Amino acid sequence: MSLPMHHAASRPLVMSLPNVLTYGRILAVPLLVACLYFLQGDAARWAAFGLFVTASVTDWLDGYIARAWHQQSTLGRMLDPIADKLLVGTTLLMLTHINTIYGWHVWAAVIILCREILVSGLREFLAELNVRIHVTQLAKWKTSLQMVALAVLLAGPAGDQIVPVVSASGLALLWMAALLTLWTGYDYLRAAVQHAMER
Repeated sequence: MSLPMHHAASRPLVMSLPNVLTYGRILAVPLLVACLYFLQGDAARWAAFGLFVTASVTDWLDGYIARAWHQQSTLGRMLDPIADKLLVGTTLLMLTHINTIYGWHVWAAVIILCREILVSGLREFLAELNVRIHVTQLAKWKTSLQMVALAVLLAGPAGDQIVPVVSASGLALLWMAALLTLWTGYDYLRAAVQHAMER
């Protein structure tokens, strides 16, 4: 018995390389937590750093491959932002847990987390209105800066042994990412309010 046409076409896309890379990014989340929770010292830092950098690279790579190989899919569009938010949110929580993000620097992490929740809610609301807001160049810079900041902070004290300013640089980059987060989050909020008022 042959499968319906839409099933036959969608099955290969489920295991397409871009989607497999996205699955890997999701899998990296509990592995990163395990590194920072069960391992000790510099080994934990460098293992988590390696996982995070690899996962961050796949974030760019899966989108590039999907476009280049014409393997864009609804599943990929759904899972990609979920994977990103899981990775960023979990990393922020673990960095706070191990006291790499501390004191008033926690506010930068709170700003980033609140923005992610806000944008997720706004996208869901706009989807009900059949409105799609495209990612701006500024939002892409924010994401890149955020990933760099988190990678640097994961290296943290282990990185300080190589370059003494690693931890301080990571915290400075985190605040820069938080400020861009506020800016881009406001753009999403303004667009959502505008569309809501028009309806």
